[in-house]
Amino acid sequence: MKVLIVGGGGREHALAWKIAQSASVKQVFVAPGNAGTATEPKTQNVEISAEDSKRLVQFAQEKKINLTVVGPEVPLVNGIADLFEEQNLLCFGPCKSAARLEGSKEFAKQFMAKHEIPTAEYASFSNVNDACEYINRQNLPIVVKADGLAAGKGVVIANSYEEANRAVFEMLIDRKFGEAGQRVVVEQFIEGEEASFICMVSGGDILPLASSQDHKAVGEQDTGPNTGGMGAYSPAPVVDSTMHDKVMASIIQPTVEGLRQEGINYKGFLYAGLMIDLQGMPYVLEYNCRLGDPETQPILMRLESDLVDLCLTMLEGDSTNIKARWNEQDSLGVVAASKGYPGSYPTGAVISGLESLDDQSVKVFHAGTKLNQSGQVVVSGGRVFCLVALGDDIATAQASAYQSLSKISFDNMYIRRDIGFRALARMRESCDS
Repeated sequence: MKVLIVGGGGREHALAWKIAQSASVKQVFVAPGNAGTATEPKTQNVEISAEDSKRLVQFAQEKKINLTVVGPEVPLVNGIADLFEEQNLLCFGPCKSAARLEGSKEFAKQFMAKHEIPTAEYASFSNVNDACEYINRQNLPIVVKADGLAAGKGVVIANSYEEANRAVFEMLIDRKFGEAGQRVVVEQFIEGEEASFICMVSGGDILPLASSQDHKAVGEQDTGPNTGGMGAYSPAPVVDSTMHDKVMASIIQPTVEGLRQEGINYKGFLYAGLMIDLQGMPYVLEYNCRLGDPETQPILMRLESDLVDLCLTMLEGDSTNIKARWNEQDSLGVVAASKGYPGSYPTGAVISGLESLDDQSVKVFHAGTKLNQSGQVVVSGGRVFCLVALGDDIATAQASAYQSLSKISFDNMYIRRDIGFRALARMRESCDS
């Protein structure tokens, strides 16, 4: 069979790499792909933008694509899955109405309130004065979010009223995030530990994937501006079996049932970004209508099941007894970024050392890369690649990842040196007790 992956980042490289391993797959196309997907076995890049849904449908028809998996959120929010379904093309990704869970934070908040899904108290605004008046009556810290899609960067955790008000001005007046900031959502800050809980969903059927935790802040110890993600690991120790059951019962199942009640047939990956508070209660920080990035990379590194089989089984609605098999090792991924990200950053630098990695337990998933005219891999984006390593525990995986990273370099390369620090702290606490 032939599979089309829509997107060009690290998540899509990981999807292409994993899907190409399926014995049933003859060829994988990635639109538009990157330098990593250009060199994977059975994989070919296609020069079509991930947001050009009509051309992607035409390509799928011409090439007789058997399955399309959509990576990024923008095409999903724009309705790519609806177009594929209209042409009777199998597409693993939610329809436009379902993707509003990610496309509008206000819609997601209203949905959670209606279906009694735990989340932080909030209010939404399009008027600067109203937003600032509300903020100045709340306790600090407080969270200000752009309502729409902002590539993971539209969230400000403000520790002062001045900072919160400035965030409102930047979003509503300066349009720092474009149309995504036409409205802002202001919500209560919940202290605790974040985790990513991702499932495959088809109607009322749910297949939970391995838990993970990412590091969104650009600086060490989770400081500085939010990014699309500077690293991740799986599993997340904070999501033990008890927490897993609690999340399923209080968040995932009510979400899926709520969608069904509203006449939305959700088919695709569903991501709940969680905050687990100091009392051990999980709350939804955000929904994503697709796999997370960089969480996908360490999750798929551990997946032993055939991903194509999982997608097809879910789409066919025959998933009652389906289970995913996982490598019992931990995985940890570190994102290498171009210095300056998430602000302005240089591109064009040649990446050296990629060929030095020959360990099957280590994999580099490309994101902001391309091949130059000489066939060299060069930097083309803010997040350049994510190096993932497996290990018998999180400490071993972390050590392996950073040791492998020391062999790769490019001008203005930036990495966080503490990916996994929360998991390591839990590991030490467990040993001490």
